[in-house]
Amino acid sequence: MARFKKRFSIGQEIPTSTMADISFLLIIFFMVTTVFVIYRGFPVDLPRAERIDPLKSRRNVVSVWIGPAGRIMVDEYETELVSVASIVRTKLAQNPRIVVQVKSDRNTPFRLVSGVIEELKKANALRVSFIAKKE
Repeated sequence: MARFKKRFSIGQEIPTSTMADISFLLIIFFMVTTVFVIYRGFPVDLPRAERIDPLKSRRNVVSVWIGPAGRIMVDEYETELVSVASIVRTKLAQNPRIVVQVKSDRNTPFRLVSGVIEELKKANALRVSFIAKKE
């Protein structure tokens, strides 16, 4: 019996030489057609202060005023941000029914307002109100 020789063989591999080109074109396509949306957050409209008037003394109120230049005043006394917690803590020890009023100017950087809020958390001031100008 005569045996036949195979002259060619069928390959079992997948051609991957054009995969890099196709993936590169897909990346460029998605980069060009993708729309990036920048989330800007909520608009924060802080109240503005034109002048500082001393408030009438109230028994259960501690006022914290934050100025646009970084000045922080607690009951008419200027102080640093790091000492707000200790001042409020001593006032709370004297009178536990104290309400802390936070007032700030419209031009005050929000990082200062946030810093005062964090200091009030450290002092365990649970009664906090924010004063805003009525439109």
